Amino acid sequence: MIKNNVKRFRQIGMIEGYSFLILLFIAMPIKYILGYPIAVKIVGMTHGILFIVFCLLLAKAWYDARWSFKESTLFFVASLVPFGTFFTDKKIKVYE
Repeated sequence: MIKNNVKRFRQIGMIEGYSFLILLFIAMPIKYILGYPIAVKIVGMTHGILFIVFCLLLAKAWYDARWSFKESTLFFVASLVPFGTFFTDKKIKVYE
């Protein structure tokens, strides 16, 4: 059970990380350079939903895997930084 929750958290972390990069490096330039704001609306909404799921799964994995507050905070803060979830992926993989 613990492995499943950590595995799900790791998977959503990767998906959320990619959606953040798509938002920043594809949708935002399309909006501001080409003038199509719909790209940010679609990708932004998708990323927002993924981020909420990420936070919920982080709380569940934190509880089940008995991570320290410091580790869980690191995982959360890393999700706010571009490429951050990819750096913490190796640390999360240890708990699988």
